Amino acid sequence: MSAPRIVSPQRRIILRAGTAALATTTLGLPGLVRAAAGGPVKIGILQPFSGGLEALGEQGFQGGKLAIDEINDAGGLLGHKVEFVRSDTRTDPKTAVERTQELIRRDGVDAILGPLTSAERDAVRPTIERAKVPLLYATDYEGGTCSRYITCFSALPAAWVDPLIGYASKNVGKKLYLIGSDYIWPKRMNEAVRASAQKNGATVLGEEYVPFGIKDYASTLRKIEASGADTLVVSVVGADAVTLIKQFTGAGLKKKLRVLFFGFSENYLAGLSTQESDDIVTVSSFTSTLKKPEAVAFVKKVRDHFGPQTIVSNNLYAHYNLMRLYFGGVQRAKTADKEKVSDAMLDQTIPTGNGDVYLRASDRHVDLNTVISVAKAGSLDLLQDVGRVVAPSQCTKA
Repeated sequence: MSAPRIVSPQRRIILRAGTAALATTTLGLPGLVRAAAGGPVKIGILQPFSGGLEALGEQGFQGGKLAIDEINDAGGLLGHKVEFVRSDTRTDPKTAVERTQELIRRDGVDAILGPLTSAERDAVRPTIERAKVPLLYATDYEGGTCSRYITCFSALPAAWVDPLIGYASKNVGKKLYLIGSDYIWPKRMNEAVRASAQKNGATVLGEEYVPFGIKDYASTLRKIEASGADTLVVSVVGADAVTLIKQFTGAGLKKKLRVLFFGFSENYLAGLSTQESDDIVTVSSFTSTLKKPEAVAFVKKVRDHFGPQTIVSNNLYAHYNLMRLYFGGVQRAKTADKEKVSDAMLDQTIPTGNGDVYLRASDRHVDLNTVISVAKAGSLDLLQDVGRVVAPSQCTKA
């Protein structure tokens, strides 16, 4: 038996440091090896395909896939095919982290499109920043994300809350009851609603947050009715929102209150009867019923690609266009190198299905165009075309 090997304490420290550095650098190694070999560009599409938000996840997937199919049909990205890896977060932050690690370590993706919720985004952020892999986030959210590796095609509170509450205070009602899902996005949105209500002479008479998976809103509906509110402001998400609107209608409250609904889209129309959805007022960056030529052309493109019954929502629109902005960054950089693309993506203006949008260099957020719509007979009718709203930089503290 050989003599035991003695390692000095200093050498142990060096070895540990080297191992840690190797673990960090190898997070992104497969993509570097593949890029050096001239292989395909790989995109991870990280969405909730189960767990309650799967309808929105499928929309995000379709938006990404449409952009990928288009660029492949045009000859690829810098002559390379673009491939995607579909990954399910199960609407769960812990699972989102696990899937992100798999996409980076096992699949060697060059960028990740997703996830959906703020909780998922915040959970995966340390992994993204450690691996230095671009995260393309295309969901409206509460704001505050400032990271070199996270780019947002996201409506911020300034883009949606002030326009909708300003419109509602003149045309819908001024006595508000706020109800949202119990996580950060609804709570931050409602902070903005309270501030906007004060500016517009409206009053908040109640505020409540409900858990995911709630089945019975009876006690909440009694509180809403007793509050004296004339307007219900909804930021409940996914299937829970459908349940709320169905029970709200069944209780006869639509005769007493109007509904403002953040995040309402064609996805929800598919799950509600016209009796349940009619007269819901919402705000978004895109709807499929816009009469603008670019909107009509975009809807046709989507349905030609996926079928005539495809739901063309704000969520599909956002994921499609953020994928395009990433491709523009690769083309500008003339490489899929993650650091170079992160720089080259910025300061782009692209045409979309609702006018031109601009990706800011100050905070990696997109200046979007806003519309206010009302649900009528199973579609969304335009009430007001607000135009481009420039939200404050998310990298500047007030």
